[in-house]
Amino acid sequence: EHAMKHQRHFDTSEAAQREAVLIWKMIVDLDRFVQLLNCDIATEEERARISDRSDAAYPILARMLAARRDNLRDTITVLEQRLSKLDQAELVAELA
Repeated sequence: EHAMKHQRHFDTSEAAQREAVLIWKMIVDLDRFVQLLNCDIATEEERARISDRSDAAYPILARMLAARRDNLRDTITVLEQRLSKLDQAELVAELA
């Protein structure tokens, strides 16, 4: 009976760890994309000599890239929240 309970806990824990690793990899990949987009945005701003996004003459490409970057940042935030929830669940499982 006790061994069975422990086994179930272990499976859940393993699944959570696998998910955590996958999420972590996604965060790393998305973060790399964000860095690349930042470089592209900076290049575009330098080319146009305008870095103020509220300027009407701000380059459209830079504006599109910035929107994509901001979406990726939002996604990273959601994934980080999911990761911290998994970590908390791990702690609770270990203490149980």
